[in-house]
Amino acid sequence: MSVVISGGGPAGMMLGLMLARAGVEVTVLEKHGDFLRDFRGDTVHASTVRLMDELGLGREFAKLPQSRLGNMVVPVPGVGDVALSAFEKLPAPYNYIAMIPQWDLLDFLLRQAKQEPSFTVRMNTEATGLIREGGRVAGVRYRTRDGEEGEIRAALTVAADGRHSVLRREAGLVPEEFPVPFDTWWFRLPRHAEEQGVPPNLAPAFGRGELAISLTREDYFQIAYFTAKGSDARLRAEGIERFRARIARLMPRYADRVDQLAGMDDVHLLDVRLNRLHRWYADGLLLIGDAAHAMSPAGGVGINLAIQDAVATAALLAEPLRRGRVTEADLARVQRRRWLPMVVIQRMQRLLHEVMFAPVLAGRRVGPPTRLVLLARFVPGFRQIPSRLIALGPRPEHAPAFARRASA
Repeated sequence: MSVVISGGGPAGMMLGLMLARAGVEVTVLEKHGDFLRDFRGDTVHASTVRLMDELGLGREFAKLPQSRLGNMVVPVPGVGDVALSAFEKLPAPYNYIAMIPQWDLLDFLLRQAKQEPSFTVRMNTEATGLIREGGRVAGVRYRTRDGEEGEIRAALTVAADGRHSVLRREAGLVPEEFPVPFDTWWFRLPRHAEEQGVPPNLAPAFGRGELAISLTREDYFQIAYFTAKGSDARLRAEGIERFRARIARLMPRYADRVDQLAGMDDVHLLDVRLNRLHRWYADGLLLIGDAAHAMSPAGGVGINLAIQDAVATAALLAEPLRRGRVTEADLARVQRRRWLPMVVIQRMQRLLHEVMFAPVLAGRRVGPPTRLVLLARFVPGFRQIPSRLIALGPRPEHAPAFARRASA
C-alpha cells in the first residue's frame, strides 16, 4: 500500500523516513523548493535526540551545527538570577535541549530517507485538495510551483501541513481554539566574540505590558519579543526606531547592537495559535502535528510533539499498511495514543499563559510569578519537573524495531 504525506516539516519527514524503513511506498509533498526559512522552531528536545540514536543516526546527527540550550534563568530583585529549570539533572546523555536550525534538521532527515528505495519526495509541490472515492479519501490533488496540476492516489493520506493545513480545511475539520494573550516577534542580534564564553541560558526580560526571551545561538542571539495579541499593525506603524528603543530598554545588554535591525522587515511575526481537533482522522486520512494540534511557543515543544506523532503513526500503521488495509479503527489508535500527551502539554502551555504571560502583558506584574520563584529556590527537585516535561514529554515514543539501524 502507498502513503502520500502533505508537508515536509519535521512530522512529515520523520514519518516518511520511518514508513520507508518499513518498506511502505511513501511520497512526501513539500510546497517549497528548500527548507531555508528563518525562525521556524529550532529546539530539538531530549526525546528527539534519543530517537536519533535509536534510528542509528546519532553520530551523524551530532555533527549538525548546533548549540545546547541552557536553563531558564530569571532575574529576581534582591536575590539575583534564579534558575527555573535543571535540564542537566536529567539522566545522561539525554539531559539537554539542542538548538539546531530547522533547515539543517530537515535536510538531514531527507538525506536519510532518500537512502530508502520506497521513499520519494516532490519539492515545489503543494497538495491542494483531496481525492474521494466511495466515501473515503483516496489521495490528493497537487499543484507544482510551475503550475502543473495532477493527482496522487494512495491508500493513506497524511496531513502534516501545519497550523494552516489545506487538507484539514478540505476535509471540513475545524479545530477548537483556545485564547492566547500574546503574539511573538522573532529577530536576531549579533553575538560578539567576547560573548562566546557566556553560559547559553534562556534569559527572559520583563517590562510592563511586554517581555522578551533571548536564546543563545552559535554566532548570534535569537530574540523573541512578546506583547498583546493583535499588536503587529501598531508596532509596524510605529517603525523600527521605536522598536529598537523598546528592545534596548527591555534588554539593556543588547542596546549596543539594536541598530543592526535595519527595518521592521527584520522582525518576523508569529501569530500564536493554540488549538486542537477532536477527531484527527477520516476514512483514508490522518492529521498529525500542527495540522491536528497547533502549539504555543511556550516551552518550545511543537517540533518534538510533531515528531512523536510521526513515530507513533509509523509504529501503529506500518503493519496494517503492509497487510494492505488501514481502517478508521487503525487511525483512531494513533489519536488515542497521542491524545493524552498533547492535552497535558497544551494544559501546561495554557497555565504558563495564565500565570507567566497574561499578568505581565496586562501590566499587573513586572517579573516572574513569586510562587514559582519560591518553589524553584526552596523545594528540592522542583526544577526537574518542568525540565522533564519539556525535554522528554509525558509519553515519549521509541523507534519501532523495523526502523532501527546500527549506528554508522
